[in-house]
Amino acid sequence: MPSPNLDIHSVLKKYWGYDSFRPLQEDIILSVLNGKDTLGLMPTGGGKSITFQVPALCFEEGLTIVVTPLVSLMKDQVDNLKKARVKAAYIHSGMTAKELRMAWELIINGRARILYISPERLSNDRFLLELRNLKVNIITIDEAHCISQWGYDFRPSYLNISKLRKIKPGVPVLALTATATPEVVRDIMDNLDFREPNMFKKSFSRENISYIVRKSDTKINDIFHILSRTTGSSIVFVRSRKRTREISEYLNNCGISSTYYHAGLDGSIKTDRQNQWKRGEVRVMVATNAFGMGIDKSDVRLVVHYDVPPTLEEYYQEAGRAGRDGLPSYAVLLTSKSDKSLMHRRITQAFPPRALIKDIYEQVCNFLHVSVGEGYEMVREFDITRFCKLFGREEKQCRAALHLLSRSQYMHLHEDFDNRSRMRVVCEREELYDIHFDSKLTEQVLAMALRLYTGIFIDFVFISETLIAQHLGVSTREIYEALLELNRMKIVSYIPRSGAPLLYMPTAREEKTSLIIPIQVYEERKQIMEKRTEAVIDFTHDNSSCRVRRLLRYFGEEMSTDCGKCDVCRERKKTSSSRRNNQEDSIKKILGLLQMHPEGLRLFYILSQGGPDQTLTKKNLAFLCGEGFVRYSDNLYFYNDER
Repeated sequence: MPSPNLDIHSVLKKYWGYDSFRPLQEDIILSVLNGKDTLGLMPTGGGKSITFQVPALCFEEGLTIVVTPLVSLMKDQVDNLKKARVKAAYIHSGMTAKELRMAWELIINGRARILYISPERLSNDRFLLELRNLKVNIITIDEAHCISQWGYDFRPSYLNISKLRKIKPGVPVLALTATATPEVVRDIMDNLDFREPNMFKKSFSRENISYIVRKSDTKINDIFHILSRTTGSSIVFVRSRKRTREISEYLNNCGISSTYYHAGLDGSIKTDRQNQWKRGEVRVMVATNAFGMGIDKSDVRLVVHYDVPPTLEEYYQEAGRAGRDGLPSYAVLLTSKSDKSLMHRRITQAFPPRALIKDIYEQVCNFLHVSVGEGYEMVREFDITRFCKLFGREEKQCRAALHLLSRSQYMHLHEDFDNRSRMRVVCEREELYDIHFDSKLTEQVLAMALRLYTGIFIDFVFISETLIAQHLGVSTREIYEALLELNRMKIVSYIPRSGAPLLYMPTAREEKTSLIIPIQVYEERKQIMEKRTEAVIDFTHDNSSCRVRRLLRYFGEEMSTDCGKCDVCRERKKTSSSRRNNQEDSIKKILGLLQMHPEGLRLFYILSQGGPDQTLTKKNLAFLCGEGFVRYSDNLYFYNDER
């Protein structure tokens, strides 16, 4: 039960400094604290994390477990929670054995109130066994659409959450997602064994955003023109790492400050560029979809999509990074003639032949020197570029195969790790006074690390060799050597920075002939991708109705009127205005002609003088007769002077 000494508003004020909740947050929190299984549909920027972090602190003891697939996001949230004096920890498949032991020490000793875990950990029987003995208050499922086979990012590892429910049957579940169609909503509740349907949904409508789809033959030039005619912080989303750099350089050469971001960049570079953009030091961030998760910048005025996203869910989430402060903002999607064929080609690329997938599995195992029967729970650095070069593979093809192998629970490639250097002091504080250092610099490096980083005796903390070097006035290389010496002396545990992705094998290596790529992973997912692709093509290429109404209808929400701001609505206004002007001109011409010919005029003469649109002229004559401005007699039209 929640502590009687705390209420949710005092928790919010104490740890986050806010006086009130955003819409829907309080309803979701109270539902969970009343022990109800709860589904929260909150669009991007709606403040999902508060809905489980606040109730987690309303209990005297015990854990709130948060299942999330986003390793970089769990790290950021744990860091932010620690800054707010909230005890938190995380466990994911990319951690070393030593890091896992340290994390479990925190949890078992009650020094964590919130535990973030990756869904893959739930397939580990030992992990589940250890979890049985812990008091759990709430089970939170972030990115809950991943548990649905109809979800745009279905992950079979999410189905392991049912094991968690069996271990802790009385614990309420909080499922959170930013986007879900009606069938995905039903699937989430079914797969999570909701005791009764219970959903809180915020409208998907973002009235301050104008959605624009623009046909373009020269997209990079159009991006420049769009940015030249708008102001404020902007994001340009692309689907190619190489293109992020090319577009950023082009914009900088044109006098528009920008930087670029993708998953392949070093962790410290990504952090620096992200902070530059957040502080407004550069106006434009050109990025792949690796950028944006957990980025809370409220004053983004413009989001441009250079490439058409593969699903409307992804488009809605990325476009929704604009205008979180409620002020007028734009989401512009550029399309070209080749987009349809390109999107259909993506489907073929995403599902390579099964034989090729099995070959890549075998080659990856050989590359990592993993024999048949070995590799269970193994985590290794995996240089995908070097692998592709060695085995003559296309990187896109290799990534698609690894994606399907991940969905089939054979191996998981993680590229969103923040592999900055980490360090923890492993000896007792009192022992430091008795240590004899052979090098004065080594002693100084340790002293500086203790001064710069708090909590270093309790847990691994991220450190910067460059920062320590600047403080001591020496080279980064000397700092690196000193930290390695401290590691050899068993004074600290030092994990140097690494830029390589990590590959995790939840099972031992199998013979490739024994691999099973399930129908649910291959054929069914392919059909779902085809359906989603057609929805995107329809949204981008059909100009017959309001974009926003169609987008909302996709998510099961109806809007009574058109938005009036999308490109379709704007074009209709122009057309309607043009028609009104044409009608007024036609009426003026007819009345002018009849006034100049009081003897009357025949229809064919009026049509020949009234303009090229004879249908409009006939309609206007009928209207003027009905209103009494014109009278008809003996096959002649007369101006009615008596009116």
